[in-house]
Amino acid sequence: MRERWFGATGRRVPEIALEGEVDVTGALVLDAVDDAALRTAHDAGRPVVVRAASAEEVKAALARPEVAAALVTDRSLLDLDLTELTYG
Repeated sequence: MRERWFGATGRRVPEIALEGEVDVTGALVLDAVDDAALRTAHDAGRPVVVRAASAEEVKAALARPEVAAALVTDRSLLDLDLTELTYG
C-alpha cells in the first residue's frame, strides 16, 4: 500500500482509502480537484483529500502533490495500479 503525507501533520495515510476508514479530521475534503482550494490548504499545511468515484478521478486527484489521499466508496478502486493507469 502506497502512502502519502497527511499535510504538515507528520502522519502518513494510504493514497487511496475507503471513505470512513481513515481519520480525515482537520483535512479539507473536496468532491473534485479545485486549484485555488488545493493551493490555499497546502500553503497552510492543511491536509487535502479528494473524493473519487472512478479510476480516472483517482488518477486526477493523485496527480496533484497537494492531495494526501483519494477517498473512494468502491472497494475495487483500492486495487488500482496507478503506474499502469498513468503510463500504460
